[in-house]
Amino acid sequence: MLERPLFVIAAPSGGGKNSVITILLEEEPRLVHSVSSTTRQRRAHEIDGKHYYFLSHEEFERRIAAGEFLEYARVLDNYYGTEIREIERIQAEGKFPILDIDVQGVQTLRSKNIPMVSVFILPPSLEELERRLRARGTENEEQIKKRLELARWEISQKDQFDHIVLNDVLSRAAAEVLAILRNHM
Repeated sequence: MLERPLFVIAAPSGGGKNSVITILLEEEPRLVHSVSSTTRQRRAHEIDGKHYYFLSHEEFERRIAAGEFLEYARVLDNYYGTEIREIERIQAEGKFPILDIDVQGVQTLRSKNIPMVSVFILPPSLEELERRLRARGTENEEQIKKRLELARWEISQKDQFDHIVLNDVLSRAAAEVLAILRNHM
């Protein structure tokens, strides 16, 4: 099924994962962001097929039963997952899929022996991570506390990754990740 290893990037919320991926996609045309599927409501600015593939709960569960996901998780009341056909589409174009998934998704892929190169983006400190979360202004106090609690656990799992990259300076972190990925292309 998979012609090449998947490139998997994970980080705690506020760790800079999306910022790093944006730079990677600008710098390396052979990389393509894998679009995840979800059952959550589409936000006003989101485009189906670009930001996510938006599915009903029934359709998502049908695809689970049919074995169409490499990995998936139910988070609160919504499903999120990586469909096999999305990865196959990217690889059929001769490109390398880059997935931004959480630590649990990486553990699922590893348990299935999916060939991958995994990179954990490590924030310089929990204090800096908290500062970044607060600067975003998208979470309330309770949500920030929950994200920090989850971040502590995610950071404790960093040794399960093939590579750990410190994101203290975004451009340097992105360059380091890009060098890692190019070494596997």
